[in-house]
Amino acid sequence: MTATWTTDQMPDAPDARASLLDLAQHLDGDVRVDSMHQRLYAQDASVYEETPMGVFFPRHKQDLIAMVRMAHTLKMPIIPRAAGTSLAGQCVGAGLVVDVGRHMNQILELNVEQKWVRVQPGVILDDLNRYLAPHGLFFGPDTSTANRCMIGGMVGNNSCGSHSILYGTTRDHVLELDTIFADGTNVLIKPWDPQQREEVMMGDNALGAAMRKIDEILRTHGDLIRQQYPRPDVQRRNTGYALDELLMQPPYNGQSSQEGHFDLTRLLSGSEGTLGLSAEIKLNLVDAPVYSAVVCVHFASLDESLRATVE
Repeated sequence: MTATWTTDQMPDAPDARASLLDLAQHLDGDVRVDSMHQRLYAQDASVYEETPMGVFFPRHKQDLIAMVRMAHTLKMPIIPRAAGTSLAGQCVGAGLVVDVGRHMNQILELNVEQKWVRVQPGVILDDLNRYLAPHGLFFGPDTSTANRCMIGGMVGNNSCGSHSILYGTTRDHVLELDTIFADGTNVLIKPWDPQQREEVMMGDNALGAAMRKIDEILRTHGDLIRQQYPRPDVQRRNTGYALDELLMQPPYNGQSSQEGHFDLTRLLSGSEGTLGLSAEIKLNLVDAPVYSAVVCVHFASLDESLRATVE
């Protein structure tokens, strides 16, 4: 959903701000276009800086849908933002920053037996794991910014953490994404059977058009993607759209189009907020480790420590 304005595409700033403030009268969330908020949101944890048009603090999904539809009409870029711990300028831009962390930060539902939880994108990772601890569960990917990073940002960046070899990346634990696309279409993204996938592809909306384009790309350039993308055993990679993940699913993996399920969450996870906004996220959980300890090991040389890392 983010984009860069060209000179002929950029909406008139005063008119766009007026439209924002007018829409704000009909929303529960807050719109801020003052210079203080512009300065505060011109940066994330990276070295990049760009002044946004303003900041929107949605309170619920309907706020998000209304704002996206207005932005679509104005051709205004949207920059989704959670905690802003991004290190490559992912939530910096000249459009409208949508901060989901202020209000959309609730844990909505927990199923202990089936080991899943449904949350809003502004939930902080440490808060989630504290909530899960009494049930002997936790969310596997454990980033170094766990005391402030939010689930929405983790999905956007496909975050992993120091135990990714054991637990995988965020993408591996996303079950469903309640997603709002660029034209305001709201769809629950989850594994689709062949009939559901065909129905989505035939849709007269942004998602339908995108699915048809994805199908064309995968059928036309599938071999090139397999050749040029990182090997499947390279677990920690966050660059670019994970089209190779879709090639592992039917009908692109050689299975009949009437077999298996197609899971678009594999592509949305790691897309850094450029394909849609998540209003709710359903996550797979794992059993919390019984023991946790820190061991300080001493080595005589750097080479010796590196070789021990393999073991």
